[in-house]
Amino acid sequence: MPAFRRPALMTGSAEKVIVPLRIGVLGAAAIARRRMLPAFAAVPETRVTAVAGRAPGRADGLAAEYGCAAVTPYDALLDRTDVDAVYIPTPFSLHAHWTRRALLADKHVLVEKPLTGNPGEAAELADLAAARSLVLMENVMFVHHGAHARITALLDEGAIGELRHVNATFTIPELPADDIRHRADLGGGALADTGVYPLRLAAHVLGEGLRVGDATLVDDPRHGVDIAGAVLLRTPPSAPRPVAAHLTFGMRHAYESSYELWGSHGRIRLDRAFTPPADHEPVVHLRTGQEERVLRLPAEDQVTATVRAFAAAALGLPGGVDTARRGASAAVELARLLADVRNAATRAEKPHGDPPTTSTAAAASAASEASVAAIAHGKGW
Repeated sequence: MPAFRRPALMTGSAEKVIVPLRIGVLGAAAIARRRMLPAFAAVPETRVTAVAGRAPGRADGLAAEYGCAAVTPYDALLDRTDVDAVYIPTPFSLHAHWTRRALLADKHVLVEKPLTGNPGEAAELADLAAARSLVLMENVMFVHHGAHARITALLDEGAIGELRHVNATFTIPELPADDIRHRADLGGGALADTGVYPLRLAAHVLGEGLRVGDATLVDDPRHGVDIAGAVLLRTPPSAPRPVAAHLTFGMRHAYESSYELWGSHGRIRLDRAFTPPADHEPVVHLRTGQEERVLRLPAEDQVTATVRAFAAAALGLPGGVDTARRGASAAVELARLLADVRNAATRAEKPHGDPPTTSTAAAASAASEASVAAIAHGKGW
């Protein structure tokens, strides 16, 4: 992979000061307003220079609040010379389209998860970013929280013996009928919204190459999207030892955000694992035999931690290149898992295991093209 581009350095008498990464925000989505814009403003390594709206006036309020330019349409933001990197919080079906456009405009990209459900498309975008010495990273925030590094250390120390099984769940209460996650044309559904968390956790703990043993998706005929699901995973034959994973997700359930790691001699559990508030102090439950230890960890803001990781990668700061490489690889792996899960669920619904009639890649591509066309004609999101 080529070296990532580094910004110019301002040289002072005592130390070198790195110019902040200039961020352009592509859209005024709720996650941008509530989480990402405040984080970009709080982190010294980043500065928001522009917010784009899909219609005139839509980004004016946010731009005024953060002291930056309001831009219409989205393409205009990509043409700006005062934007080094783009944050993309558009609906899922538009992630790959605008990621490609941003990379071709020579901008680093932080894109909401998942990048795409098409593994070939994900690999193409990762290669495009590498060829242009740009950072491409999904906004998967929980992996940047220190609680998971502490749990990884416990595994490495052999605190529960050899890892045998992973159990992860992320479910949320029922959403309003008009919520964007109920729109099939924009890539809605539980798999792409809540399912990505346990899938990403499994890959984080067990590594790449996981195989989908079985999967099921529960569909809502009113909206034409899946509202829940379950997945069985296993490590590949090349893994040092076999480990299984059971993942559940949904968006019509009581809230649950947790995972358990079962070993040959014990168990680790973490609640509020995926979207903890910044002031939440994680509690790790470690059980070995009849003894249970409770490890209380300091509160961390995983949103600002993610922004710092992205900025470090784009600015070429220590550790940044490794973060960028892992981020691009993880995006490709997540796309593969999403496609494999959907294909496994489709096969399970057909008698005698007949193959699906429409490929996941084709369906994702069609949805993306339809969404882009709708926006071009002033319709849809």
